[in-house]
Amino acid sequence: MQNKTKIVSILFLSLLGHISWAQETNDIGTETVTVVKPYSPTVSDAFKLRSDPSLEDSIVLQKKKINYSIFSVPVASTFTPAKGRASRVKKTPPPTLYNSYASIGLGNFNNAMLELYSGREFNRGENLFDVGLSHRSSRGDIESTPLDADFYNTKLDVSYGKKDRDLDWGAAIRLQHQRYNWYGVELDEFDETILASLDETQNYFNAQAKAHLNLEESFFNSGNIVLRRFWDTLDSGENRVVVKPTIELPITEELITIKTKFDYVNGTFENASLDNTTNESGIDYGHFQIGVSPSLLILRDDLTLNLGANIVYGLDTENSASNFFIYPAVTASYRLVDETVIAYGGIEGELRQNSYYDFVQENPYVSPTLDIQPTDQQYEGYIGVKGQLLPNVGYNVKGSYTAENRRPLFLLNPENQSRSDENGYFLGNSFQVFYDDIKTLGLFGELNVDINRNFSLGINAEFYDYDTETDNPAWNLPAIKGSLFMDYQITDEWFLGANLFYVGEREDLDRVVLGGPLPPVAPDVVLTLDAFFDINAHAGYRFNEQLSIFVKASNIANNDYQRWANFRVQGFQALAGVSYKFDL
Repeated sequence: MQNKTKIVSILFLSLLGHISWAQETNDIGTETVTVVKPYSPTVSDAFKLRSDPSLEDSIVLQKKKINYSIFSVPVASTFTPAKGRASRVKKTPPPTLYNSYASIGLGNFNNAMLELYSGREFNRGENLFDVGLSHRSSRGDIESTPLDADFYNTKLDVSYGKKDRDLDWGAAIRLQHQRYNWYGVELDEFDETILASLDETQNYFNAQAKAHLNLEESFFNSGNIVLRRFWDTLDSGENRVVVKPTIELPITEELITIKTKFDYVNGTFENASLDNTTNESGIDYGHFQIGVSPSLLILRDDLTLNLGANIVYGLDTENSASNFFIYPAVTASYRLVDETVIAYGGIEGELRQNSYYDFVQENPYVSPTLDIQPTDQQYEGYIGVKGQLLPNVGYNVKGSYTAENRRPLFLLNPENQSRSDENGYFLGNSFQVFYDDIKTLGLFGELNVDINRNFSLGINAEFYDYDTETDNPAWNLPAIKGSLFMDYQITDEWFLGANLFYVGEREDLDRVVLGGPLPPVAPDVVLTLDAFFDINAHAGYRFNEQLSIFVKASNIANNDYQRWANFRVQGFQALAGVSYKFDL
């Protein structure tokens, strides 16, 4: 086909050549050509090529059809995949809890201690029954005094409690026996004939019943009651009844709390004050208080504000005298920097009920000739800052100013040999309660460090300045107090602890009452008691979860200091013992 096309093209070109040579070459002249229509070229549509042109070429190879088939052979398999399991975290087994323990220890000065405790749960922990017995005693002599310095303190506590979803109540009974000696007499101060006739022993007995009730979904939030009978072997006795119900009324976002108090104390001392030369009449006392303390709690983001007042009616039943007291009860706290800096402050007051039992717990060497009166704490204003310097370092700094009427101070009883009391507390070896109106400026600071779960350290200090109405010193009140404590769990078996107490100088009064026809004369000499510090430590080793041994050391520096005027303490004391936990 292509050869034929080439031949036709050659013949056409040859014919055109012959025609052009055959024309004449004469000049035909010029003519003018006028173009009427302007040139407007157009583009005609182009013919598109097919996307898949057919090829007719002999070199294109044709695909060969292949036929195939699969030949499979079955294979037997015994593999069985195991089921997958999630990886478990290895847990530390919880410590075994025992419901009872016993501890016993013995040391120098014939010191002894005993502790027994057992607690039983019933009805899946809803009911709890506890029994506890503790004993502390010493029968060692003190070289600075010719009298016996024995003491012991034994307590038996029994309690029962029940917890429900909306109700929590319980009751407890305490029986207590304390024995102390009025041994505050220096060597060679009195003749042996006088000391031989003395009975310096005093025994205290306490029978107490307590009960509480807490309700979750009720306007009556809680209630507490205390009944106490306290007496000694010198025919002194005291009764105390305290009832404290609390009501809570939520109103929108605020909470109104109304605390009430009924407090009654009365008692009798068969012996007269040692300021008297004769012991003809005793002392009777009775005080009744009714108090209502409404308060409004306001919570706003970082602010906590409690606005309230304390209204008290006080009645002296022996003298038929009564009075109303209104005290402020305002407290506030504000988070300045989360938990790092929290500012707080307040102003509060109360009519504080005093009792023979409370005085004995603070100073067991008081005489059974006390004047019992309530303390009118007009107000205590304070402001402070607390928080955390670091995640494991906490601090608290507080300044305060307090105004109190009839604040009780322990004052040394005068030497009064004209008395013929049954027991020997009239040789300047016992204490009375002296009331004074005092304004106190105080500064308190503490720092607590928890380096880890096994080590903790704390230190605190208190500074006071007293202004008394009588211009006397604030008897037996130190201007400086401080303490330091440390606990260290060395290993799972070994543990260690220590504490140090510091008490600054105090002042007391040495007096003598002279009998005779003339009025008694009491020469006064102010005593200054030196400051002292007391270092104590304990260590122990646990053989297993049940059995451990321990050793305790007291007054490690062996300081011969006076805790109270004329009452020196025992020197270095060491006590070793064993503890055992068990199920009963």
